[in-house]
Amino acid sequence: MKFVVFAARFALVLSCVLVTVVPAQARFWQCAPYAREVSGIQIFGNADTWWSQAAGKYDRGNTPEVGAVLSFRSSSHMRLGHVATVAAVVSDREVLLNHANWSRRGGVEYSARAVDVSAAGDWSEVKVWYGPQGGLGTTVYPTNGFIYADGKPGTDQFAAASAPKVEMASLTGGGRMIGVRD
Repeated sequence: MKFVVFAARFALVLSCVLVTVVPAQARFWQCAPYAREVSGIQIFGNADTWWSQAAGKYDRGNTPEVGAVLSFRSSSHMRLGHVATVAAVVSDREVLLNHANWSRRGGVEYSARAVDVSAAGDWSEVKVWYGPQGGLGTTVYPTNGFIYADGKPGTDQFAAASAPKVEMASLTGGGRMIGVRD
């Protein structure tokens, strides 16, 4: 009888340990550390401070470029703002973004569609693809503009096929989300 109790306890402890183990490559990402890692832009702190911190240190503007960081202002939807890297420029009013902690807490999203919906076409307001909705939705997010990295944009090493991930593809072609397996 003692062996059965011991075996049951051992199995319980082992299962608890296995549930809490996370592979070394898996990370819970916030948007700012992810954007810093991928873009090479060395700004620290919450996303809503990036625009002002970039002044005098990095070029800023309203023209999308691959490798640049799109800086979102804080709003009622995002108290601490948001930052995302430009993966591709589709047109003067549409880009694809790589960013973290948007559609899924801690997950990284690749090639998420973002559209400039500002009246002046200056990227001061955007709509961004949101995974759970499978589209752009109706929320308009205020932005500051683009922060341009010095030199060559960083490589997104976290898209590697060997990393543990969950993929969610939009039927509307909006983006692909990668995150830590649940």
